[in-house]
Amino acid sequence: MHIVADENIPLLDEFIGELGRLTRLPGRLIDHTSVADADILLVRSVTQVRAGMLLGTPVRFVGTCTIGTDHLDLTGLAVAGIEVASAPGCNARGVVEYVLSCLLTFAERSATAWQDKVVGIVGVGEVGGRLAATLQALGVEVLLCDPPRAEREKQGFVSLDELIARSDVISCHVPLTHSGPHATHHLLNAQRLRALRPGAWLINSSRGPVVDNAALAALLAQRDDLLVALDVWETEPLVDPALAARCALATPHIAGYSLDGKLRGTEQIYQALCAFLQRPATRSLQQLMPRTGAGEWQLEAGTPPDWALARALRLVYDVRDDDARLRAMLRGAASEQASREGFDRLRKEYPLRRECNLLRVMTAASEPHTARRLLAAGFEPQAV
Repeated sequence: MHIVADENIPLLDEFIGELGRLTRLPGRLIDHTSVADADILLVRSVTQVRAGMLLGTPVRFVGTCTIGTDHLDLTGLAVAGIEVASAPGCNARGVVEYVLSCLLTFAERSATAWQDKVVGIVGVGEVGGRLAATLQALGVEVLLCDPPRAEREKQGFVSLDELIARSDVISCHVPLTHSGPHATHHLLNAQRLRALRPGAWLINSSRGPVVDNAALAALLAQRDDLLVALDVWETEPLVDPALAARCALATPHIAGYSLDGKLRGTEQIYQALCAFLQRPATRSLQQLMPRTGAGEWQLEAGTPPDWALARALRLVYDVRDDDARLRAMLRGAASEQASREGFDRLRKEYPLRRECNLLRVMTAASEPHTARRLLAAGFEPQAV
């Protein structure tokens, strides 16, 4: 059996090496020729898999080690009889930590408390739901917008326009869809962007075209009260340097790029592939997960709970580092092609990043409130 896979999928040899011959390729270079004799195709979000690309090949299983599936022609692949699997929720925790880091940074730059903001979450699936639960556990007021869920559940949700009108912060977590009653392409169009409240914060870590980038650039040229974080771009891997310059934070599609999230994605696709092949899954992430964690931190007695939380979050992940790397790449890119290559290189060579639960935070037994704040954010504090 021949397996063609994106070279950026981790632990492939360990999980699927025993299943057949493995060919690794850069995700954007995988095409019809690459899979001419392949039985299995494993990708990430940068590979556009259309039914025509697999026409005449022996490929019968396509797995994407990502939450999103907008890069897959689901209808065409189904008609062709090709099994498709994704990895829902695999990187949700990493995205939550990205959003928390953005909130910390925006709070510092605006000299306001992020915990006092009303946060509107657009898209309440695996990621948006996890973010909502985390913020609510931290005492933050949250508004939820998810029209498909609202139709089924009837309560607990607001319309997008109401969310925009009432929210101090808007964080987008929707899939990219171009048709249907709830299409998300340019969901935040010029009209809705103009409706953002004074001093609003906007974070998009879903898909670039969910926000009309041209309209956003025009708006930011007129309104310096807005703080925007973009992790995804409409012309990705090409980033508009003028738009990036106007964003408070600009990062190269890495919101969910924790090692733990990537490894969960690999495991989920391995399990789906084994089910497709009707063979037992003999490998598990528990066996293969690197033992190195995010370290240990001893909190001094009397440390204010909110300061402790902010410091702990920064010890695990600081969005400002990714922002600096992208801006440095854009400054050094002599052409659009160099910018595209630089964007992909930042993702391919992304530094090791673990998640909050792997940082051992030692707290004083006499300060349970601090421990509760850390626990709500995803840490596992230990009283000493």
